Amino acid sequence: MQPVTLSDVFLGQYEGYTDDETITNKDSNCPTFAAVRVFINNPRWAGVPIIFKAGKALNERKAEMRIQFKDAPAAEHLFGMKVPRNEMVMKLQPTETIYMKSNIKTPGFSWEPIQSELEVKYDTRYFQHSKESNPDAYSRLILDVLRGNSASFVRSDELIRAWEIFDEVLHQIDDENIRPYMYKSGSRGPEAADDWINEKSGYVRNDDYVWHDGNICYVKNF
Repeated sequence: MQPVTLSDVFLGQYEGYTDDETITNKDSNCPTFAAVRVFINNPRWAGVPIIFKAGKALNERKAEMRIQFKDAPAAEHLFGMKVPRNEMVMKLQPTETIYMKSNIKTPGFSWEPIQSELEVKYDTRYFQHSKESNPDAYSRLILDVLRGNSASFVRSDELIRAWEIFDEVLHQIDDENIRPYMYKSGSRGPEAADDWINEKSGYVRNDDYVWHDGNICYVKNF
């Protein structure tokens, strides 16, 4: 992985960040949201853009890995409309879940495809009818420490390499006083972030698909 350049970084800051009395620099450019594009230079991942995104004061708390597949060949011609891309999602927090977003026929008489998912949620699959519960991440890490198992921890050479990848661009952001995009607290982040990610990676967000409290809610009415 090559060092990150400024053109591969998108920064944001939520409105009201500098109102905190502990923030002495009221003109601070400290980012509270960041999206970074990187590439892994090996035969398996060559040319595949990887986006890291994180932020504070967003609309939800989660940690997940998402793989979006390319458009299905001739799908738009077959259905006469843009067909959402399939995705594989591995959610780590707050509930460990693995699901595959794919397209199915709309229920009823319509032939339009809509996105649904094949899902395995650890809590309901393995602990729904048990007195046991899935231990949280920190409990497992503490147990690994007691067992002397270091597999889940970063080695010193990994940490040094991580700083080599990001250190130069972090200094450039400070030295050139790069200003972050502003966003409202409780939102998904800066409005321009989705367009930036689409431009840098080709990722296409399906705004018609909304996951809410264990149910799929569609913007469209079928």
